[in-house]
Amino acid sequence: QVQLQESGPGLVKPSQTLSLTCTVSGGSITTDYYDWTWIRQPPGKGLECMGAITNSGSTYYKPSLESRTSISRDTSKNQFTLQLSSVTPEDTAVYYCARRSTYYNGLPLDYWGKGTQVTVSS
Repeated sequence: QVQLQESGPGLVKPSQTLSLTCTVSGGSITTDYYDWTWIRQPPGKGLECMGAITNSGSTYYKPSLESRTSISRDTSKNQFTLQLSSVTPEDTAVYYCARRSTYYNGLPLDYWGKGTQVTVSS
């Protein structure tokens, strides 16, 4: 069974960079048919897909976040990471990593981490 676990600081200061790591077990992040994504949910708002890295290492981002967002991976550790620069209090959210299947119609997010709260505050 695939499991994902987010880790990183829960508090980030304004203007700094938010950095999170997703550790994957039960499956390789280089396996065909899957993308590895970051999603967030601000308080009182809906889910927001931020971007992803594919099994081959290509990346894509939500256009409104692209200038501040970087997703990378470490295949030796079976991990992928999120960096969000120049953060403001509006970036406060629960952050999730999740696997997206590219095989099934609808491109479902079939496995999720439990999520981690990140607060941007001085």
